[in-house]
Amino acid sequence: MPKFPNREAEVVALAETMVAGLTAHAADFPSVDAVSLQAALTNYKSQRQTQEDARSQAQIATVTKDEQLDALTELMKNDLKLSEVDVADDPEKLTEIGWGPRQDPQPIVAPGSPTDLHPISEGQGTIWLKWDKPANGGGPVRNYIVERRDQQQDGSFGAWTLVQTTYNCEINLTEQPDNVRVEYRVKASNAAGESMPSNSVSVVLP
Repeated sequence: MPKFPNREAEVVALAETMVAGLTAHAADFPSVDAVSLQAALTNYKSQRQTQEDARSQAQIATVTKDEQLDALTELMKNDLKLSEVDVADDPEKLTEIGWGPRQDPQPIVAPGSPTDLHPISEGQGTIWLKWDKPANGGGPVRNYIVERRDQQQDGSFGAWTLVQTTYNCEINLTEQPDNVRVEYRVKASNAAGESMPSNSVSVVLP
């Protein structure tokens, strides 16, 4: 037994085949009214055409509307520029037309410090570090700077050196010193400079 189609085009194709077959072989199918089926098919096609016409009109209307919006936007921008010149001595008057004086550019400041630096996993010469975004104040973060310092033979630690930079709040470091104590810290950075460092974590990798 064939399965009745689900797709609209397949339903219509089957209806057309049925109408043609019932019309040509009416005596074989006396219980079916081919005229009613043809009428239903004709009604469907009429509504489909109406829908397609409406869709075309809607597309045309959308293009026209967008063109008018572009023209309106361009005119508004030009009028606002002229208005800014008109009230240059008292720019607060721009609020009378729903606008306002130009804001002075705000200087970029360095980000706040990353927080909660901690290792997620450790392996042979590898460590996966994660931290949280700066919680308090500061400017936007462009990237993060991961630094490390190694313990010397006398027990003191050397200088902090750059390990890697990342845009994410986690990093998987490979080829790290093993069997020696090392410390890691993270700083946030942007065009204005670097933040104060995060907390440091101390590990001895196998």
